[in-house]
Amino acid sequence: MDWKSKKIEAILEQALVEDKATSDITTAITVDPNLLASATILAKQDCVIAGLGCVPRFLDIYSRLDKKASGRFEVISHPEIFDGVRVRRGQALAVVRHNARVILSCERVILNLMQRMSGIATLTRRYVDAIEGTGAKILDTRKTIPGLRVLDKYSVRCGGGENHRLDLSDGILIKNNHISLGGGIEKVLARAHELRREGQVIDIEVRTFDELRAALDNGAESLLLDNFTPAEIKKAVKIVREHGGDIPTEASGGIVLDDVRKYALAGVDYISVGAQTHSAPAVDLSMKITAEIY
Repeated sequence: MDWKSKKIEAILEQALVEDKATSDITTAITVDPNLLASATILAKQDCVIAGLGCVPRFLDIYSRLDKKASGRFEVISHPEIFDGVRVRRGQALAVVRHNARVILSCERVILNLMQRMSGIATLTRRYVDAIEGTGAKILDTRKTIPGLRVLDKYSVRCGGGENHRLDLSDGILIKNNHISLGGGIEKVLARAHELRREGQVIDIEVRTFDELRAALDNGAESLLLDNFTPAEIKKAVKIVREHGGDIPTEASGGIVLDDVRKYALAGVDYISVGAQTHSAPAVDLSMKITAEIY
């Protein structure tokens, strides 16, 4: 993750602006402007960490927004603690040393972002662990928080999953509404072959075995098997293999943690899970702040 990229900088800056962090009236009233502090970010549950890189970036951006707050700071973490690592309850993730007012004013945005990102990474890891040894891979979807997709998808990678399309321009995925509005599978696939850009793979969603066979007969290059049961997935994969060619298959549609291994064992190549990003519970992190002279 390039935390200095313009896209990420804009997301983090907007978080500080939204919270009016540079106008923190409570901190301004109660805390000496020259007080230095040390803040330890703690995991309050077992989890997979994501978002550590946001800590120094928030502090940098705050200093840019409020010139009076500029000054030296340190963010220290153990070499074994980095994004994607499993940590235990009570484990320290990083220590921040800076002006006490700045730390207090950035505390909530830092924790909010890390809690969400680590929640996504933690839930993704549970799905990845559940299908270990099957050969299948966990994919994310575009069911992300508007404006936070790049962070949500990065968090999926921290949890061991893989990214599907980043956005609508990133690849061809013909879904049921495209098929319905475009005149049927034969027509939409013909148009896709004619108009796609070089290197683009044509992926199509199918919901029945008839649609599956029609997609194969009309040049589908990747198949999304939507709302099939594990038994149906097994049958569908057999049909694809018998058709010839190495066409990737993906299972999707409300697949939950308890059932994900059944889908993987049915022989599918990929399993897409929207819950990783739209329903991941935030992990419990805290920041313990104490006065310090350094």
